[in-house]
Formats: sequence, structure tokens, C-alpha cells
Amino acid sequence: MKLPCVYIMANRPQGTLYVGVTSQLPVRVWQHKNKVTGGFTARYGVDRLVWYEVQDSMTSAILREKQLKAGSRQKKLALIEAMNPGWEDLYLTVL
Repeated sequence: MKLPCVYIMANRPQGTLYVGVTSQLPVRVWQHKNKVTGGFTARYGVDRLVWYEVQDSMTSAILREKQLKAGSRQKKLALIEAMNPGWEDLYLTVL
């Protein structure tokens, strides 16, 4: 099942953040965790899903991703803290 999502991954609490967009969140997070695609998340060990937001369409998901990427780190941290104050890995909640 495809659900457009925007998500934030981290390597540890208050650590390096990565903002992404996908239509298959469990698959995409698995790819990050297993370093399938390489790149930024593999290089910095960013493998913990700490925040996500389901959108109505891929268009709205992409727009939200751009909005988050353009925003400050503080805004991203506030989103994470509001949804996941313990910075738990939410991967198992999206399976």
C-alpha cells in the first residue's frame, strides 16, 4: 500500500537529521537502515526514524518536504519533540 509521507531520520537524539519523502515509508526506512542506497544517510549513520507525517498526495508530500528542508533545525527539532520526545525509533510503528 502506498501512502505519501514526509519523514525525518536521525543518527541519535539531537544528532544529524535527514528529511525525506516517499510513498512507501517502511520500505524506504529499511533501505536507510541497511545502507542500500548509500549517500548521506549511510555516510552519517542516519538510521533512526524519529518523525513522519502522512500526506494526501505525493504533490503535497513533496511541498511539505521542501518546506521542512527550508526551515530551521530548531523547527525540525520541535516537530520531533512534539511527536516523539524520547527520540525512539518509530520504524516498527510503520510496518
